[in-house]
Amino acid sequence: MLLVQFITESQERRIGILHDNIIRVVNGYATTLDLARAAIAAGTGLAQLADSAASQEQYNYDDVAAADRILPPLDHPDAAHCYVTGTGLTHLGSADTRDAMHKKIGGDVDSLSDSMKMFRMGVEGGKPAPGTAGVQPEWFYKGDGSTVRATGQDIDMPEFSLDGGEEPEIAGLYVIGNDGQPYRLGFAIGNEFSDHVTERQNYLYLAHSKLRNCGLGPALLVGELPSHVAGVSRILDQDGKVRWEKAFVSGEQNMSHTIGNLEYHHFKYGLFNRPGDVHIHFFGTATLSFADNVSVQAGETFEVESPQFGPALRNRLAVHAAPFAQVKAL
Repeated sequence: MLLVQFITESQERRIGILHDNIIRVVNGYATTLDLARAAIAAGTGLAQLADSAASQEQYNYDDVAAADRILPPLDHPDAAHCYVTGTGLTHLGSADTRDAMHKKIGGDVDSLSDSMKMFRMGVEGGKPAPGTAGVQPEWFYKGDGSTVRATGQDIDMPEFSLDGGEEPEIAGLYVIGNDGQPYRLGFAIGNEFSDHVTERQNYLYLAHSKLRNCGLGPALLVGELPSHVAGVSRILDQDGKVRWEKAFVSGEQNMSHTIGNLEYHHFKYGLFNRPGDVHIHFFGTATLSFADNVSVQAGETFEVESPQFGPALRNRLAVHAAPFAQVKAL
């Protein structure tokens, strides 16, 4: 099941089931968060509750998207109660990439860079037996819910950025129950978006490079993530023509960590189990246009698409002013 959030022409929020380009409205719930909270309270599944409340009211997805009324598949009315986080060095990539990576991480551990050491740790211990903890992955913070952009919205990068590059990824979407229990609603495609030039200067700048917008959606895939996810990432120039395109893969078949292990090492912190909060957690990628020496320019568009997740995610790159902020003493 695919769920989408959108706004009607009369500016009312709706959630609906997306099938064959038609959105069927779910009655009684204005948001994914409302639906999730009701499912938790009733002890039922999200898909089951959505199906039982589905109405005959329908909208054409393309019409809603053309009017820029698609919303991210999960949000919170108070953006400060939505954590946007992620993890990297989790994907094995294509067969050629895997072979190259295994050659890089072979041999003497002390001779490896910190990144390669962490990647090797994941390969060796990222898929533990069920119910046990594996090696912890890299982890980073991207911001709160105010950083999330729906399909059709601009990804805004501050003018001090040295680069703005896509990262086509799968994100897990979560709600924390009243008892502090994390509940996974499902998954969405995303563009995690980072400043790779800043990161390349020094890996300790990774934290800075991740404090950027991200694209998410448009649809929430309810249920388990397929073991193999295939998609395509594209850069479209200002005229809408493809100037870079590459396939990407995800899912546990293509990862050095299980989803469960990545989730454990996020939610093991009590800070992230606050009742009522929403979490969007990116799972990493092995495909970047930056790796092919592509520099994306303002006005160009990122497109991330995977058939399992419905319509493509499209976001134009924009730059916003970021004047020097002088702190005042009181």
